[in-house]
Amino acid sequence: MLRASLQQISVALKEGQVSPTELCQKCLSLIKATRFLNAYITVAEDTALKQAEASEKRYRQGQILGDLDGIPFAVKDNFSTTGIETTCASKMLKGYIPPYNATVVQKLLDQGAVLLGKTNLDEFAMGSGSTDGAFGPVRNPWSYSRQYREKCVQKPSAQNEDTSWLITGGSSGGSAAAVSSFTCFTALGSDTGGSTRNPASHCGVVGLKPTYGLVSRHGLIPLVNSMDVPGIFARCVDDAATVLGALSGHDPKDSTTVQDPVHPFQLPNLTDVKDLCIGIPKEYNIPGLSSQTLAVWSKAADLFEKAGAKVIEVRLPHTCYSIVCYHVLCAAEVASNMARFDGLEYGHRSSADKSTEALYAATRREGFNDVVRGRILSGNYFLLKQNYENYFIKAQKVRRLIATDFAKVFHSGVDILLTPTTMSHTVPYVEFIKEDNRTRSTQDDIFTQAANMAGLPAVNVPSALSETGLPIGLQFIGRAFHEEQLLTVAKWFEKQVQFPVLELQGMMNHIDTVSHQEKSAFFS
Repeated sequence: MLRASLQQISVALKEGQVSPTELCQKCLSLIKATRFLNAYITVAEDTALKQAEASEKRYRQGQILGDLDGIPFAVKDNFSTTGIETTCASKMLKGYIPPYNATVVQKLLDQGAVLLGKTNLDEFAMGSGSTDGAFGPVRNPWSYSRQYREKCVQKPSAQNEDTSWLITGGSSGGSAAAVSSFTCFTALGSDTGGSTRNPASHCGVVGLKPTYGLVSRHGLIPLVNSMDVPGIFARCVDDAATVLGALSGHDPKDSTTVQDPVHPFQLPNLTDVKDLCIGIPKEYNIPGLSSQTLAVWSKAADLFEKAGAKVIEVRLPHTCYSIVCYHVLCAAEVASNMARFDGLEYGHRSSADKSTEALYAATRREGFNDVVRGRILSGNYFLLKQNYENYFIKAQKVRRLIATDFAKVFHSGVDILLTPTTMSHTVPYVEFIKEDNRTRSTQDDIFTQAANMAGLPAVNVPSALSETGLPIGLQFIGRAFHEEQLLTVAKWFEKQVQFPVLELQGMMNHIDTVSHQEKSAFFS
């Protein structure tokens, strides 16, 4: 039952095959059993069970609130949640309990969804591995899958067993792992430069970054205000569309949200792609792209072409500057946003009391990790009076050129762009940490950050397994506010490739604390 899609479980709830409370308890049990994945920072068990009981009462009375009523979901721990600790995986905010819900969280709760807990991430969402948070790294559920275990060569040593696990990608790795390991049916992440699509690719799930302004950012603790977008993790494209329908629309608390009314949509079953034009950006075939990912990308293009779609190579000439441009703008906005964490109003406060300046310095030194401090220093350098024109203003101009590149391609008749999501499949943690956070982020955001700078919708669709049994995802990028077309094409592609489900039994074999009866119950 926990393997079911959100839409399937919604039907099961309506038909009485399972109750919201039973479903919530199953998810909570699996969260406990898979806590070695470190996907969750906080599990709100009591709150979740109360919400499930309220949902069950509505079902009995025939007053359900919609398709999401009784559906368990998880939220990345950089969204504010009333009465539930919100840490951004940082010592700086440890113990901080917001007095309000982020708009996206409130919208899901208003639809009757059940909040299970807050998921792990890189500190303040700065990273691409979910390895740099204060609560430790997140383990990819595919590390324990039958598909991977059968194909990878394991050294027979206890030490290797503890270090051979794979990273989830980031920064929303906890949410990706939560959906991938069947502990919830959907999860919220954030996406500033790929933080939803990257872990979705590595964990074999759908990861949607909506158009900037379609979904409210109110209550999302900001990283880069001009690029941050709440992201959606789901098992399939239809589920992502369902959640997007609940979240999208104007929010008076976020002036950047779209003013026009937005209506939820059901994705049609596309039977004919002959009217579609798929663009393949030449600049995305770069040195370092793995041969397996390139092969999957090429096969996907061939799949569309054989089905009758027009597939053409397109040029996005300023792509080579995008990653540098992104990191300048990102660091500058980070420096500005992190200034609020000064030890006075909320969060961590140092015991240093020689002066206000000493308090500020000690608080930020103790509260932030090296990655966050490094980005603050970089950002402040770019924003210095003598550097402002040469870095920040110049990067803004390049950002405009990048957005114009996309606009020209779509104006030429291209409907959807098809690209890799990441350079390769996921890697073992011990390999990942050989390079520093900045180097890794530069490599891992290479295909994803341009969509954020242009404000375009993009979705990762799991496309194939590598030779070692690990997920490889592809990215579809659409026109601004054309999510329905983007997701309709993604759904067609998803149906063609038939990506295999992670075989959880392989993972359950590594759980010593769960009885055989409990393991069996997860699949009943």
